[in-house]
Amino acid sequence: MDLPPRLQAQLDGAEGPTRQKGARLVVDLALTTGASSFVEVKDSHVSGVSVITGGDGLVRFLEDLTDDGGPGVAIPTTLNSAGCDADRMKEMDLGREGFLNAQLNIVEAYTKLGIRPTLSCTPYDRGEELEEGIACWAESNAVCYANSWTKMRTNRESGLSALATALTGFAPRWGLHLDRHRMPNIRVEVTATLSTLADYSILGDWIGAQAQPGWSMPWGPMPLILGLESGMTFAERKALTAAAANYGTPMLWVNGVSAAPPLTRAGADWAPPEGGWQGTLVFDDAALTKRKDELAPKGTVDLVVIGCPQASIEEIRLTASAVRAHAEMGASIPDGRLWMFTSRENHALAAADGSLALLEGSGAVVLKDTCPEVTPYNRERFNHLLTNSMKAEHYLTSGLNRIPTSVADIEICVAHAFNPVLAEGPRPNLGDRQHHVPQSNVTHQDGACALTGEGLSSQQDFRVVGRAMVTDVPITYLGYVDRETGEIDERGHPLDGRPVEGKILIYPKGSGSTVAPYVLMGLLYRGRGPTAIVNRDVCPLSLPAASLLGLPYAHGFDEDPCLAVNDGDLVEVAREAGGAVHLKVLERAAPQG
Repeated sequence: MDLPPRLQAQLDGAEGPTRQKGARLVVDLALTTGASSFVEVKDSHVSGVSVITGGDGLVRFLEDLTDDGGPGVAIPTTLNSAGCDADRMKEMDLGREGFLNAQLNIVEAYTKLGIRPTLSCTPYDRGEELEEGIACWAESNAVCYANSWTKMRTNRESGLSALATALTGFAPRWGLHLDRHRMPNIRVEVTATLSTLADYSILGDWIGAQAQPGWSMPWGPMPLILGLESGMTFAERKALTAAAANYGTPMLWVNGVSAAPPLTRAGADWAPPEGGWQGTLVFDDAALTKRKDELAPKGTVDLVVIGCPQASIEEIRLTASAVRAHAEMGASIPDGRLWMFTSRENHALAAADGSLALLEGSGAVVLKDTCPEVTPYNRERFNHLLTNSMKAEHYLTSGLNRIPTSVADIEICVAHAFNPVLAEGPRPNLGDRQHHVPQSNVTHQDGACALTGEGLSSQQDFRVVGRAMVTDVPITYLGYVDRETGEIDERGHPLDGRPVEGKILIYPKGSGSTVAPYVLMGLLYRGRGPTAIVNRDVCPLSLPAASLLGLPYAHGFDEDPCLAVNDGDLVEVAREAGGAVHLKVLERAAPQG
């Protein structure tokens, strides 16, 4: 592969050790994905900012990176949400000593690299049209929004790969940069009536939860949605794509609203893609009602959080309107029971149009620079949250915060903020929550097994022997892998409750948040990580951590290793000169159950 002259110079160290590290990762990703060329990127957005998401892996990596000195980012780069609003620490009452200083140190380290500390998870909500071209964005909701509703293209980058591109200005041309990969693979017919932002959020999350392991979706679920032709507001589009991203959706099409999908028409309908639909789903009023009933608050709500992803000015005004209806009757929100999260830009707009004064004058707390899912909550005060966002619910109930979280429309959320006893009774617990149970197609295999795949160009030859820990269900590192113990912590997942430490970890790819590499790096730094990773698909969430910390990594096998290898098999993974990786079963595990 011919490298652009400047990228080659960076790889040779001509622009300093920091950019050299970024170049190594960019080239590793290019060779791993089979990219034939590189593209100059217009801008980047980096995730992994909050103390509770990046953890030790983020802190140690930033220390190593900034200690090298030399020039930082080569292109305009913005930064994701932090874990708190530095100006409202008293109101947030996090109950964590030293949290603010730790958070400020992380932001300062990024700033030293030349990254703009915008502290926003909605880089598309800038009050301006996004330019056509290639960007490199981490933050799952932003990736899905940009690809779905704008002419900009970005892969579903990890925080690390986005940072590597920011440092170099280059990215491999692969994945969703290419027209042939931007193809719908699921057909969704919506017959339900969607009337609120929560309805659109529930739809997005529901679609992602239906994906089956046997479906071939190397770039993630990419649904064509029919039945929403009446149009959608900015906030509705944002709610839909943010929730769909919970399960790895990098883009979607809404017939008559977004750009037309790259399909032909069969009469008045869209013809399926080559190979047919991976699945056809119907979301009707019964499905919407059932999900809303499951998510509705059934016990005392301690705190209402709105703005995940950070609230647009439309969401702020909808919330202010709901608050006004109570305030005009003389009511006020007790004990700051409503937290509204937004960006600095929208915070200023809300101040200018009077929404901020109305909200705060009625007892709400309006926060900037942070987001509900990355904030640590004081569990002496808050043990049941209410939100209108399925993205918030997905991560708040995960191991990231472990807080029972209900979902309702903004008007209902606001009513609970004003009235602490609106839903009397015991607070719910996570054990009672309806969980998504992923399906598995694994069957026990006997006999010999020898597979050949590929490794990373930056890694030397290796040989690792150990017990395989195998699943055909993606692993979500942020929130669903305990960052201290390395245990899978996702109810219904085939590996739930089991630690990855010391295992040869075999799984399709990572899912969920783009902060995944920092969680994996933290486990490796503490000796709690796997001894090798084998992915079925190229995984930009797993690969960067393996590349930077030298964890043996393999992918691209001639058979699906998730189905060919049993959980518990004794296996050997070996890389030889030339980059080929051989995966061999040395001893079959006994059938389970």
